[in-house]
This record gives sequence, C-alpha cells and structure tokens, in this order.
Amino acid sequence: MKMNGSDIIVQCLLEQGVDTVFGYPGGAILNVYDALYKQQDKIFHVLTSHEQGAAHAADGYARASGKVGVCLATSGPGATNLVTGIATAYMDSIPIVAITCNVTLPLLGKDSFQEVDIAGITMPVTKHSYIVKDVSILADTIRKAFKIARSGRPGPVLVDVTKDVTAATCNFEPAAENCFETERIARYTDADIDKVVTMIGKAKRPFLYVGGGVIASGASAELKDLVSLVDAPVCDTLMGKGAFDGHDRHYTGMIGMHGTKASNLGISRADLVIALGARFSDRVAGNPRKFASGAKIIHIDIDEAEINKNVKVSHAVVGDLKEILQKINSKLTRTSHELWMSEIRDLKLRYPLQYDKTVLTCPMVIEKLDELTKGKALITTDVGQHQMWAAQYYTYSEPRTFLSSGGLGTMGYGLGASLGAKCACPDKTVINIAGDGCFRMNMNELATASRYNIPIIEVVVNNHVLGMVRQWQDLYYGKRYSQTVLTDKVDYCKVAEGLGCAAIRITKPEEMEKALKKALAIAAGTDKEPGHPVLVDVLIDEDDKVFPMVSPGASIEEAFDAADLAERS
Repeated sequence: MKMNGSDIIVQCLLEQGVDTVFGYPGGAILNVYDALYKQQDKIFHVLTSHEQGAAHAADGYARASGKVGVCLATSGPGATNLVTGIATAYMDSIPIVAITCNVTLPLLGKDSFQEVDIAGITMPVTKHSYIVKDVSILADTIRKAFKIARSGRPGPVLVDVTKDVTAATCNFEPAAENCFETERIARYTDADIDKVVTMIGKAKRPFLYVGGGVIASGASAELKDLVSLVDAPVCDTLMGKGAFDGHDRHYTGMIGMHGTKASNLGISRADLVIALGARFSDRVAGNPRKFASGAKIIHIDIDEAEINKNVKVSHAVVGDLKEILQKINSKLTRTSHELWMSEIRDLKLRYPLQYDKTVLTCPMVIEKLDELTKGKALITTDVGQHQMWAAQYYTYSEPRTFLSSGGLGTMGYGLGASLGAKCACPDKTVINIAGDGCFRMNMNELATASRYNIPIIEVVVNNHVLGMVRQWQDLYYGKRYSQTVLTDKVDYCKVAEGLGCAAIRITKPEEMEKALKKALAIAAGTDKEPGHPVLVDVLIDEDDKVFPMVSPGASIEEAFDAADLAERS
C-alpha cells in the first residue's frame, strides 16, 4: 500500500512492538508528529521538558524493560540535545533508537536554519548512524536500526530523516518475520568451554566478577546456578547490580573505587577470577597491572574488542553469556570451597560498610528506603556520592532494578530515566536518588512527571555542594573548594511544588521514617485516587564522604576508609 514517510516510521515502530516514545516536536519533524497523532491510541508519546530528558527516559525505559527505547527530536538543537543521552546509552550498552528529522534534501549542506549533521556528530557514540534521503529505503533502515540496537552488545542507533522524505510516498510492505531476529554472536568452540571447566576445577580460591552483560543477556538464573556449583564469592560492578541476589551469602558487594573492602581484598587474594559481561574499567580495576595479580583470569563477553583491552586475561570466551553459562554449568561438577568462603566471610565481618548513625546521612535514608520497600523498588540515580551510596546501601535482588549512568557518569540522568522506568514498569515503586547538583541539571523534568502524573519519588540528597568533586578536593586538592559550593537561595521543595509535584523536607533522623512513608504513600496513591510524583529534600552535611575509596591509579588492594585516614593523620 502507498504511505508517506511519516506513516512508514510510525508503522515500523508498531511492527517493533513500541508502545511508548519520548520526545519533543519541532519544524523538521512535524510530519512524524502528525502521523503519531493518528496512532495515539497505540503509541503513548511522553512530551518531556527537554530533549536530553527524552533520551534519558528512553534509556531508562530500555534498562527497566529489556526492550528498545525510542526517543524523537527535531533538527538542529533538538537533535544535538539528544547527544548526551545517546552517549550515556552507548557507554552502558543500552539499546535505544533515536529518530531525528533534518532539513529537506535541497537544503542539506547549506547551513540552513536548524541544520546540523547529527549522523556525523553521533557516529562515535552510536553503534550506527543513518541519514535517510530516499523514502524507498526508510522502512528497511528503521528495521535495521532496531536489529542493530538489540543485537550482540546492545547500544544506541540514530536514524536521521530529511523532512521531504517524511512527506514523500512509496509502497509500504509489512515486515518479514525474520527481520525481528537478533544477530547471534558466537566465536567460541567446545574446547573453549572445556578449558573454562578445567580451570574452574583446578581453582582453590575462585572469585566471580559480574558486570552489566549478565543483565543484558538475561543470564541471572545461569549465574545463580554457576555460583551454586562452584561455591565462590561474587562481586558486581555498578552496571551489574541486581544480576546476583545481594542477600546471598556468596555476595561480597560492589568492586572498585568505592567497592567494599571484602570485594577488593578478596579478589586480590583469588587464584581464579571469572569475569562475566564486564569490561575491567578504570573505576573497577584501579591499576590494571596490579588487578588480581596472583590470579588467572577468565573473561566471558559478547564483545571481542573488550578482550585484553584493559587487563590481560588467561582465557576468553566470546559470545552470548546466557548460552555460554548454560554450557559451562552442564559440564561442571559441584564443588565446595569451605576454607575460601570462610576467609571471605571473615573479610565481610571485619570490613562492613559503616556510617555515622547519630546524624542524618544519605546511607541512613537509603537503608530505610530498602527496609520500607522490602528491597523491591526500582532505583534510578544521578551521578556522584549519592550514586555510590545507593549502590552500597540498597540491597538489590533482581536484575533491571538499579539504573545508573556508569560509563559516562552523566549528571542529570536519573530523573528522566525514572520517568522512562515508571512508564515501562507502572506497577513498581520507582525512586530516583539525586544530589542537589545533579537535580539542577534536569529538574525541569518534574514538570513532565506532573503533566502525565507519573508517580515517581525524587529524593534530593542536599548537601549544598558538589559532593563527590568536593570529596576529591578535600583529599587531593588541599581543601581548595573551587566552584563546588552551592549555598544559595534555591528551595527545592518550592521548585517541586511550582512544577506541580508534592514536596517533603527531612532535616533530622527522627523525621526520616515518617517522611519516607508519606512519600511512598503519595506515590502509591489509593483505591480512589492515583499516585502523584513527590520530591523529598534531604539535608545532610557538606563533608559526608563515600567510603571505602581507592585513589586514582592505585591498586584496589589499597582501599581506605575514614578510620584509615584518621590513622594516617
């Protein structure tokens, strides 16, 4: 049948099972928005307050649901405002498709009004970038974009369409069934699997290091079986949170710069490290030459480019993690490492996470949220101290319940992501943990929450400083707090109320439980009234610090905490 380009775009979205998109209209993309208007009963469009919020919302939707997230923007500044969100998704391997529209083909390359080469701009931070100048290839391009986004190592794809293509017509053929199949990547042999099994069988002190690839591949059940068979301790990265149950006795906490001492010291004593869907980033490995220096390392990942990129490994298996773990588990014999697990247990007892319980702190609030939600909430975060505390003190037991910008470290990510996550998982309690510095970046998205009555809880950890940067200034820059103090007259509760949300302030520990219960009740709603978005402003001390910590470039064995600092001084 004959269709114009805009209707083709919308039909392709429907083919892919898209039910929610996030975006902001403008001149170049008006035809697409007109087509969306005709399908508003099938595709729910969330008009965000800023295009960056749309990209983060699509990212949060993808992380929470496991589906491809979709965001839309017009040409020029609309498209460039998506770039930070696209880069965020790229660094964390999140599948999103960003659709932008550009000026008409005759105006391309002439510095026309709101013209920009968005395909060229995003090329380094996408799996692929397209510009469509012919309506006859539009449908195939959209379909390819979704296939690329979710195949292999997931990631973002951008499709830029000239405005005349959105108006032009051509014959549209529905997609063939096989166009939805994802590309299978397997570059391993049975011998590779057998070698892993042999290495595990010989290990006396095995340690599992779990990354976001376990979640992306849906391999949490296989990971649980592997841990049971091997009887080994498990640590995770920021992206791996929830892949393994944080209540399990084998779990040692996060690894890396702000990981637990049990994880950092434990993996440093291992004789075998099994890295699953992780990339040995600098924030995890510290000094790569000293990472687990006494251990053989097995690296299992879908992306061959990650093998030996940061840390040299003894053996690698490239392919889908779920499939590989199923094959490994089928060949393993159940073993016990009682002495090793006893040593790890001692590390956990000797070096627990600690904070001052006499004053109001972020860890205190997060632990109370964990208790009140029974660990079942979906937590998003911005970036900084609050992000690390959310990773440390909330206990995650399921995948896709901790959403955070790990690789790019994007301040302002969490609020948009929480909107996307709540749209994807309406039955879950969704809480964004933000710092006051991060909240300033994208706080306008509270207007989006109130416009659509998306009942998220926005917790602003308010220390009136850029906390993590100040922590570094305190430790490494002689307490010279250059441009990190935010002591001004901004009242976040009034901001929230002005944007149509409820607001609560907590100033001392005895107010905390009642306030958090109230926030949860407002968001949950009642049988007679739906929930509403609510902000909780939590006032904490400006000099609270995240511990443990590893200095940049140091070995993770050199993790220190407040007691260590006091002893040194």
